[in-house]
Amino acid sequence: MSTRTRIRSALVIGGGIAGPVAAMALRRAGIDADVYEAYDSRSDGVGAGMSIAPNGIAALDAIGAGDVVRSVGAPVHAIVVHSWNGRRLAEFGTPADTQPSQFVWRPELYASLYDEAARRGVRVHHGKRLVSAEESGDSITAHFADGSSATADILIGADGIRSTTRTLIDPAAPGPTYAGLIGIGAGVKGTGLPSSGGRMHMTYGRRVFFGYQVFDDSSGGWFVNLPSPEPVSAARAAELGAQKWLTELSALVAEDRTPAKELLARTDPAELALTGPVEAMLKVPHWSRGRMVLIGDAAHAASPSSGQGASLAAESAVQLARCARDLPYRQAFAAYEKLRRPRVERIIAETARINNDKAAGPVGRVVRDLLMPPMMKLLKPEKRMAWQYSYRIDWNERAVDPGR
Repeated sequence: MSTRTRIRSALVIGGGIAGPVAAMALRRAGIDADVYEAYDSRSDGVGAGMSIAPNGIAALDAIGAGDVVRSVGAPVHAIVVHSWNGRRLAEFGTPADTQPSQFVWRPELYASLYDEAARRGVRVHHGKRLVSAEESGDSITAHFADGSSATADILIGADGIRSTTRTLIDPAAPGPTYAGLIGIGAGVKGTGLPSSGGRMHMTYGRRVFFGYQVFDDSSGGWFVNLPSPEPVSAARAAELGAQKWLTELSALVAEDRTPAKELLARTDPAELALTGPVEAMLKVPHWSRGRMVLIGDAAHAASPSSGQGASLAAESAVQLARCARDLPYRQAFAAYEKLRRPRVERIIAETARINNDKAAGPVGRVVRDLLMPPMMKLLKPEKRMAWQYSYRIDWNERAVDPGR
């Protein structure tokens, strides 16, 4: 690649999870990258628990950042699935040849990635809400709401499920699809329960889907997926008040033979995270235009039920950086999309079926609970999930122009 066509600089729009990872990967590829974040300050303390899958940790390992997750995470060796009456429906772990998933609190992961990016020289500019982008012959300039601007060779939209960059690329781009569920979660400092031994327990309750994990120090975390025909925004959920949600959820889990009611009773309302509607981006027609390209939830938001959202974002950030290292921007964007689109859309489609099970009606629940145990034995979920978990990026492999 000639020096004239080589990508030397990038603007990364969005400072959540995908943005700092992309900036670190680009810098490792020899490309100067700054992050431009809409919020005026760091978003420390925002968010609930989440899991980083083995493939996500491996993607971070490819750029020497996997220990950022391991330093703040707790291993998840298996998932145990129950029915509302306590019957064990299935148990499955990660494939034998992969490292375990890691349960992390999003605020801790965010802070660790932010600090690691800063250590590597990544500059994060706050209060920079993107409003437009203007492309010249050999660069692109981002214009922000505060009147400032920034110019680089390419612009990367890591600005989430309601991405401004996505609408600049394609004004007709679809928005997120509501999965019929509301997400709520919290950490509990003293659960009063023994450690779950690295197992995350998930229950198809009579009225809600409830998941929890207890750590070795008896602290833990839980989440609820509450079926709702209409979405409730995180802002509206907060207006209703944490104590009201805890009281209502306690009533909804009262018939379930799980620790749910006890965990809710031990939850400090101040710790409640009202994450709002469970949403996904089922298919984004255009991932790039000119010198702009999307990564993470802006391009392929898998709902939280996948356990893959942050992991897929990390994969895409690293793959894009590798392509940008080796190819001119047009070919780099095409190579990146060819590598990523089939994988992420398959995971998103499979997750939609999981969400349908969580929102099943009375008849659907009975059928699901009857069929799941024999189906799990037949399908062998560890092997069935191996294609997701075993995905690896060879950072040293040269990216290939898909048009040649």
